[in-house]
Amino acid sequence: MLRRSTTQSLVRLLGHWQETPSSTPLWRQLTDALRLLILDGRLPLGTRLPGEREFASALGVSRTTIASALAQLRDEGYVQSRQGSGSTVTLAGESAQRSSRLPTSPTLDLSTAALAAGAEIHQAYSHALGALPGYLSHTGYDQQGLPELREAIARRYCARGLPTTADEIMLVNGALSGLALILRYLTGPGDRVVVETPTYPLAIAAIEGASCRPVALPLPHNGWDTDGLAAIIAQTAPRLAYLMPDFQNPTGQCMDAATRQIVADLSARTCTALVVDETMVDLWYNAPPPPPLAAFNTDAPIITVGSTGKSFWGGLRLGWLRASSQTIAALIQTRDTLDLGSPLLEQLATCWLLDNEKKLLPERRRLLTARRDMCAELMREYFPQWKFVLPEGGLSFWVELPEMMATRFAARAESSGIHLGVGTRFGLAGGGERNLRIPFTLDDETLKRAFTTLQPIWAMLAGQHGANRIRKII
Repeated sequence: MLRRSTTQSLVRLLGHWQETPSSTPLWRQLTDALRLLILDGRLPLGTRLPGEREFASALGVSRTTIASALAQLRDEGYVQSRQGSGSTVTLAGESAQRSSRLPTSPTLDLSTAALAAGAEIHQAYSHALGALPGYLSHTGYDQQGLPELREAIARRYCARGLPTTADEIMLVNGALSGLALILRYLTGPGDRVVVETPTYPLAIAAIEGASCRPVALPLPHNGWDTDGLAAIIAQTAPRLAYLMPDFQNPTGQCMDAATRQIVADLSARTCTALVVDETMVDLWYNAPPPPPLAAFNTDAPIITVGSTGKSFWGGLRLGWLRASSQTIAALIQTRDTLDLGSPLLEQLATCWLLDNEKKLLPERRRLLTARRDMCAELMREYFPQWKFVLPEGGLSFWVELPEMMATRFAARAESSGIHLGVGTRFGLAGGGERNLRIPFTLDDETLKRAFTTLQPIWAMLAGQHGANRIRKII
């Protein structure tokens, strides 16, 4: 079944796409902005676009501009159109007829905040293969997960100040899969779910995919708005709240102990479930974060989500949930509707990684600290107008631009082979046009090459914007 994008929703997603004046034709600017939405996943495959007349009226442009933009996207394979059925988003490359005027294929991804695998991943899998024969006499189906791995994860929580047993741990196929399972268990269509804004884009997608309604909790420049969270809970009675207290993605902020106490007490007092995403918790650079949020009030209904994806390697696709044994039992029953457990080989590899984490993680943190500092130095050199705070953990900078230019800049960068993480991806409709998420996971030479390509694009757009502002003043 096709999804239909409402005109109002699409206009919000497009944001500030138009450059005026500009030597680039308006239809080409719209093409670039729509292509960016498709590549980002904000216009999913199969989405039906509004009709040309309706779309033109909403954007305040001519119908010819809309038709030309859609024709170019058809040539590139991003849109398919049928007489009487309108246009739908498709996958570039599926179209039978390709144009020789295609934009440069992105050669460098500056939108993904993750590291490639290190040599330790091969070691972990080698060890796992050696241990595998001892498990082949079993069926391999285990919806809670390997006992020895659950015990290792429980010991980690105990060491961080949250007493935990293996019965309070459940292995899942990554943090996002864990969130989907929690949503399946706790929510129904129409339920409200509080999310920080900005936040992890795929978490928003999972919440909306569960037919829930995300409710925004705006993040201040520093800390969390606990009064705002209390007001939202009182006014909207959300089914749960999704929070990232440890080096929040994308801002990099870390919730202090006093705030964790307030949030945990609020959860306990209002019986509002909290889903606490700890995927970045191991990636601290100055000092480790406070104890897990669930440690601050044991009566609070908190489910903690962990993962190997950022700490070790995304290709492991292994995560875990930490909750009361009763909640874990209920989640196991709910899991029947999704899958029958996590792959054994990945669990055995993770056992080895956790056994050796005291040697592996400090080296990873040293590497990322050096790359963070180099990225900051390069941004100050190439983009002195950008504002950012040096993150104390995580994998990226949350950059504030001087004006609402993120979409236009990213669209131009895409044509030059660089994919950027636009701020609008990380919030609910209407925000983030002044922000970019810039990861520092690439090596110094690759990052410098990317910034060398981006700098003249930025200078041109910033110059145009400054000239426009002067004209308005005059």
